[in-house]
Amino acid sequence: MKKIKIAQIGIGHNHGADKMLTLRSLDQYFEVVGVCESDPYWYNERKDLEAYKGLPFLEEDELLATPGLEAVAVETDGKYLISSALKCADKGLHLHMDKPGGEDLESFRKLCDICKEKSLVFQAAYIYRYNPAVKFCLEAVRNGWIGNIFEIHSVMSRNDSDNAAYRKWLSLFKGGAFYIFAGYLMDLILLMLGEPDNVVSFLQKTRDDSLIDNGLAVLEYPKATATVRVSVVEIEGFNYRRLIICGTEGSLELCPIEHTEYYTRTLKVRMSLKKPRGPYAAGTHTVDCGPLGGRYDRQLIDFAEIIRGKKENPFTIEHEFLLHKTLLEACKFQQQQR
Repeated sequence: MKKIKIAQIGIGHNHGADKMLTLRSLDQYFEVVGVCESDPYWYNERKDLEAYKGLPFLEEDELLATPGLEAVAVETDGKYLISSALKCADKGLHLHMDKPGGEDLESFRKLCDICKEKSLVFQAAYIYRYNPAVKFCLEAVRNGWIGNIFEIHSVMSRNDSDNAAYRKWLSLFKGGAFYIFAGYLMDLILLMLGEPDNVVSFLQKTRDDSLIDNGLAVLEYPKATATVRVSVVEIEGFNYRRLIICGTEGSLELCPIEHTEYYTRTLKVRMSLKKPRGPYAAGTHTVDCGPLGGRYDRQLIDFAEIIRGKKENPFTIEHEFLLHKTLLEACKFQQQQR
């Protein structure tokens, strides 16, 4: 496959350096042509990281004018993701954009419209879509193994109780920690159940500062409810991130959703079945789904193969818009219009 010339716009996103390391490791797919960062703070903080050694730092206009450039990884600080992505889309560049997609739904809608009109690949960086254990759960649901879903319980928490700088950064967003993390889980719920009839949320502060650090959203469906919980004050919260799916003929439980030891520790799904399904007998099974491997590898390989026409994008523009709309509703950015 012909290598894709790709650039990275911004190094301020917390996933930006690891994303660049992955792009550079996938050198059979990508040729990284350079990087830019217009914010002096992030430039000085991260320009010397190993991920960027040997790469040219260019002005944004110069980088986007690179001959043969086909794609951009947008990794600016969260407040500026959409404005940067819009510049790239206007130039007809395929987009891998980190998340969430900004606090203004109309700007995100404009980005989606441009990508659709210009037939650009748009990939939002929700990594759980490529988690092998999550994919097993989604496939089991699609195959009808657990019957009709009536309940989904999901949690994505961590512990930043003593990280004052990170808490201050999270507080820049109206939805706080919930805005940053809830989309990972809403993505999976919408893939299984589609658009909810109603979204109700409870956003709280556990201490006397400006950060919403504990949140719950309930997504209501005609015959199901789904909950999303996010906290950044849960002790060992990363290790208790979980997804539980209950249906009329079985249930699926994944905890933790991922390990910090991505390459070595296997991910396991606890599955209970009322009837035999596929290769599994009725009863309870522990399904070994193998390790995650590189956290971003599967997603970025997919990005390359979609650009080259080897596969269709499994996540439509319509799904991306619905996901962001639902997230902003839960963060109380707008009144629901249903």
